Amino acid sequence: MTVCRDCCCGSASKHPAVDHDAQIDRLRAKLGPGHRIRTSDCLDVCAQSNAVVVQPAPQARRDGARPVWFGLVLDDVVLDDIAGWVAAGGPGRAGLSDALELSVITPPAQPGAAPAIPGRP
Repeated sequence: MTVCRDCCCGSASKHPAVDHDAQIDRLRAKLGPGHRIRTSDCLDVCAQSNAVVVQPAPQARRDGARPVWFGLVLDDVVLDDIAGWVAAGGPGRAGLSDALELSVITPPAQPGAAPAIPGRP
C-alpha cells in the first residue's frame, strides 16, 4: 500500500483537521507487520488528496488484478474500510463495499501511454 504524502496529500495547510501521521499509524496497526505501508512523493492526484494506492498481491497481479486508487481519504471510516478490504485480500481477491467504491479514483495517465478505450482492457 502506498500513501501519498507530498504537496497536498498529508498537508496540514490543505487538511488541517486531519492527523496525517496518525493515518499511517492507524493503517499499520490495523494491518500489522505482514502488510507493507509506504509513503510516496506526489502521485499527481492533488485535487483528490489524500490518496492511497493498494497493490494486488503477487498472485492476484499474475491473475490480472491491478492497483486500486482511493482519493479523499480523510477520515478513520474510510481508512478502516480500506484496511478491512486489504485484510480480506484486496485487489482481485475481495470485492469492494458500496461505501468504499465511492472513494475509488482514476489514476493519472502515464506519460506516453495510449488513451483508454472504453470496453477494452
